[in-house]
Amino acid sequence: MKVIVLVSAIAEWKAIKEIYPHLEIGKSPYGETAQLKLGGWNLKLYHSGWGKTSSAGMMQYVIDHDQPDLTVNLGTCGGFEGVSEVGDVILVERTFIYDIVELMGDLNIVEYYASSLDLSWLPDPQPHPTRRGLIASADSDLPPAKIPYLRSMGVIAGDWESAALAWVAGKNGARLLILRGVSDLVNEHEGEAYDNFALFEERTKDVMKKLFEQLPDWLNAIKL
Repeated sequence: MKVIVLVSAIAEWKAIKEIYPHLEIGKSPYGETAQLKLGGWNLKLYHSGWGKTSSAGMMQYVIDHDQPDLTVNLGTCGGFEGVSEVGDVILVERTFIYDIVELMGDLNIVEYYASSLDLSWLPDPQPHPTRRGLIASADSDLPPAKIPYLRSMGVIAGDWESAALAWVAGKNGARLLILRGVSDLVNEHEGEAYDNFALFEERTKDVMKKLFEQLPDWLNAIKL
C-alpha cells in the first residue's frame, strides 16, 4: 500500500522535523518533502502548507504525481470548549467551509463545498480512540463570534485545511484519512492560544508526536 502523509501548518511541519531530526529533506512545488520509515512503513511526507489554497493544490498534485493508495493528513485543530478536550483525536467524517460570503444570490455555498468522507474501509474496532465528527475549515483561526453558529451545525472543531483536502479528494475519488488532534480550545469570548503562540507550538509537538506514533497501527489495521 502506497501511503502519502500531508502535514499542513508550519508549526506542525517544524514539530515533525524536531521529532525526527534525521529526516532527509527535499523539495516539492508546494514546500518541503521527506521520506520517513515508521513502524515498517516507508512513508513519503509533504509539507502541504497552511490554508485552503495550498491544501487543494497539494492534494491534486499528490493524486496526479504519486498516485497513492491512501493519503493521510495529520495535524492540529481548535476544539470548542465544552464540546472537545485538548488531546482529543478527531477522525474527520464530514467537512464544510464557513468563511465564504455570497451576497448576490441564494447559492448554497456551504453545501457545495461540503464533503463526506467514505471511511467504510477503516478497521472496526479502531486501533486508537477517536471522536468521529464534523470539522469546519476557513482561512482563519476560529472567531469566537462564530462558535454558536458552528456548534448549531454540529461542528466539534475547526481548522484551516480539512475541507479543501476532502473536497479535492472527493472530486478524484481518492481515499483520504484525516486525523486531527485538538491543540487548543476556543469559546464564545476567546481562544486560549490566541496571543500565546508558544502554547500552540508546545501542544502542536505533543499532537504530532502522538499522531505519528499511532499511524503505523492505523495502517496495519487497514484493509484496502
